[in-house]
Amino acid sequence: MSNPTENQTARISRRTVLRGVGVTMALPWLESLHALADTPSASAFPQRFGVLFMGNGVNEDHWSATGQGADMVLSKTLAPLEPLKHKINYIDGLFNKEATGKGIHPAMTGGLLSGAHIQKGAVIKSGISIDQLIANHVGDATPQSSVVLACEAPMTGYHETNYSLAYSSHISWQTPDSPVPVELYPSLAFDSLFENRGSLRNQSILDRVRDRAETLSKQISSTDKAKLDEYLSSVREVEKRVEAMRKTKDAADDNAKAKNTKAIAMERPANGLPDDLRDHARLMCDIIAIAFQTDKTRVATLLQARDLSALYYPFLDGVKDGHHGESHNNNSAGYEGIARFHLSQLAYLATKLDSMPEGDGTVLDHSCLMFLSNMWIGRKHDNSKLPLVLAGGLGGTLKTGRTFDFYKAGDDNRKMCSLYLSLMDRMGIHLDQFGDATERLKDL
Repeated sequence: MSNPTENQTARISRRTVLRGVGVTMALPWLESLHALADTPSASAFPQRFGVLFMGNGVNEDHWSATGQGADMVLSKTLAPLEPLKHKINYIDGLFNKEATGKGIHPAMTGGLLSGAHIQKGAVIKSGISIDQLIANHVGDATPQSSVVLACEAPMTGYHETNYSLAYSSHISWQTPDSPVPVELYPSLAFDSLFENRGSLRNQSILDRVRDRAETLSKQISSTDKAKLDEYLSSVREVEKRVEAMRKTKDAADDNAKAKNTKAIAMERPANGLPDDLRDHARLMCDIIAIAFQTDKTRVATLLQARDLSALYYPFLDGVKDGHHGESHNNNSAGYEGIARFHLSQLAYLATKLDSMPEGDGTVLDHSCLMFLSNMWIGRKHDNSKLPLVLAGGLGGTLKTGRTFDFYKAGDDNRKMCSLYLSLMDRMGIHLDQFGDATERLKDL
């Protein structure tokens, strides 16, 4: 950003950034900049779409919601969303018909966000997922078309059903034969967010844009100055946590090089991934929140725990086995804790977005976050319906504070892809068909 003077009359772009040596820091929406910008009115806030995924289903005894608005009653697993229940939609009974009767795990996951028929054998084939289809339509307006993050490394090889384990490891697909590579390392995701590169990569990005931030601060309103200060403080808090993880990753890379392998091929935490899953998941959510707040991207996907997940939860009482093993006893108190932990990341991200003012609303009000799994009951490998919660109102186009039950509405009226068509309509993407659906989800 150039250094404006008090008498400067040139218009300032809404995408004003702070530039330093080897770094670019995008800014959140600021009223002062918008007033000077040669851009549409404040009604044209960007719509964002995000997906949070947890594999292997939930504890069906504790996953439910009834009632509407203030009278909505949430079950134990959904309890973290209680403060936000007026901004969520609980949708029960939807399914992906193409993923039923084809076998367990990979066949239930490979077409989750596309409804596509997936192919067995050595050649993988699925379909473009909803997140990437949206990214194809809105990605030109942002520096990054999408971000695809994960807290667990992908698997290689084949499942006993002769489906590639790529289907279990990826839910975001850019083409039918190409899943989007996931970013596992918070430090790399952070660096990408701020275009942090070069020999100064390990130095604070805030130090490198400090002079420009101070200059800008003198040109904006007191309200925007408070918002800018809060944003910079938030970035610094995230940066401090990233710094520790960067050192761990660098050490892992050095260790892997000495062993003539790659860090990611080693077991956690030797691979440099955060040892504590809680830190990993929260930091990935923070990165998505900053990306949405600054319009760095409008599409994000976070694979918290893949299908056939091997994650462990030493911080949860009564959980001794890995995620997949625990899912075979999914109606246990321990597995309920696992599901609630992952659902709480949706609550955390949604709350963070809801704390970011944007016009008369918040970033959450202009977004839609979707939490889902690839099956319902892990011990039965039952995907006759899928756990699903939405948070956010997509700029007022999606009414919230509601519960829906489509389970007995008939198979033609409970398609996941009908939901996807409905959401894409609200984002200005109108398709005659997506996956197995040609109709929109009724009453949404």
